[in-house]
Amino acid sequence: MKRLTIPAVALAFILASCGNAGNSDPKEQADSTNEARIEDASTSGTQPAVAEADSKFAVEAANGGLAEVQLGQSAQAKATDPKVKEFAAMMVADHTKANDELKSLAGIKGITLPAAPSEEMQKEAADINAKTGKDFDKAYIDQMVKDHKKTVELFEDGQKNVKDAELKAFIDKTLPVLRTHLDHVQTIENSK
Repeated sequence: MKRLTIPAVALAFILASCGNAGNSDPKEQADSTNEARIEDASTSGTQPAVAEADSKFAVEAANGGLAEVQLGQSAQAKATDPKVKEFAAMMVADHTKANDELKSLAGIKGITLPAAPSEEMQKEAADINAKTGKDFDKAYIDQMVKDHKKTVELFEDGQKNVKDAELKAFIDKTLPVLRTHLDHVQTIENSK
């Protein structure tokens, strides 16, 4: 019976791996890599560097940060309202800095982060980038409000649930900046 179980498990792993090979979503690829690394550690009886929930937080935070930079760069070039351009420049600067810090921390912790925003976020960016003028400005600001509400919630949950002390310190350092972004973008939204 044991002989059948091991090949069955191996076959299931191979089939699951093949299924992920065609997956082009950077966020899902990072999550899969981290899950496999944690599973390997647990199978070999070693303790993974970070808990699965911690790696999922890091992947989600990186995904959002990458999207903020990408869309901020577009807004710097395409926005017509100087306040929107100014906000976009702040997004690029602040999120690039946070992304770099998270990338460095992830490297130490053995967490794989996405190399680009998820397909969903790339589609949202493409939809916004298809607009011009005031329509672009409005779509960008609306997206920033939505994204920052979601990101603040992610980081607040991370304060409660992330176990790794260094990731928690990153959260504690970054969350006030994210709240400032949300306040700022809501002020821009309300002035329109």
